[in-house]
Amino acid sequence: MATAADKRYARAAFELASEQKHIDEWRSRLATIRELLSDPSIAAVLENPTIPSSERMELVAGTGARDTEAGNLVGLLIESRRIEEAAGIADEFERLADKAAGKIHALVTSAVELSAEERREVGDRLSKQLGAEVTVQSVVDRQILGGLKVQYGDHLIDATLATRLQQLRRRLADAS
Repeated sequence: MATAADKRYARAAFELASEQKHIDEWRSRLATIRELLSDPSIAAVLENPTIPSSERMELVAGTGARDTEAGNLVGLLIESRRIEEAAGIADEFERLADKAAGKIHALVTSAVELSAEERREVGDRLSKQLGAEVTVQSVVDRQILGGLKVQYGDHLIDATLATRLQQLRRRLADAS
């Protein structure tokens, strides 16, 4: 889940990318930044306040985040001590770009592995319901016992057997 800071940085990058009509270039930049800052040895150096900022920025300049915009973003992350936010910023940027393009990513949780046909059917139903292109990713969680849990954006549809049994338990406990 993206933090408030992730959302602010991603929104700023997305607005700049939209104005310049360079969304795909920014996707690439953010992927490079994510990869760069996820390297533990690089992150350790960039987070070290005893190393002057100029030296930390020189390290970044030699790694592939050479264009001005990417360098500026990395510089902001270094100065504000938010190196660990890079992945969240990239994820949130992707979400904003997909939303602008009318695409939605849904995570479907089931007790058993869904077939490709079942994933397509869930995606088709969600696409019709939401009026947007939906990409479905599925995961298995045997603890839900049966049914589906569908997450997209800030929405959750929980039609799992485990949840229904829990609701029934509450009703029975309240009735006593």
